[in-house]
Amino acid sequence: MLSEFKEFAMRGNVIDLAVGVIIGAAFSPIVATLVENIIMPPIGYLLAGIDFSALAITLPTPTGDGVLIKYGLFLNAVLKFVITAAAIFLLIRAINKFQKPKVAEAAAPSPSEVYLREIRDALVKK
Repeated sequence: MLSEFKEFAMRGNVIDLAVGVIIGAAFSPIVATLVENIIMPPIGYLLAGIDFSALAITLPTPTGDGVLIKYGLFLNAVLKFVITAAAIFLLIRAINKFQKPKVAEAAAPSPSEVYLREIRDALVKK
């Protein structure tokens, strides 16, 4: 069982996934800062000074304390996701441009294709 686990853990896909998770974790604070400090302030300014992180709905409770539904934080999270997805898309697109195109190998024709070609060639000769 230990040797099977070692074989599984050393596969290329598992290592690639681990690297992706680590890079994603390091990329998250950059995106958070970009959204919160660079993108959201101009959007809030254009929308008459609305601070999205402060947007919330207060639901009254019998005890008098309000329950906050902070939908502004949700909007920030959605925007972070969209920016992250776009950045990853652009990164993958750039990587794909630099990779050499794979040359497709010509598949051997099926027996029926060979017979059809022979028939065609025989008809052309007549």
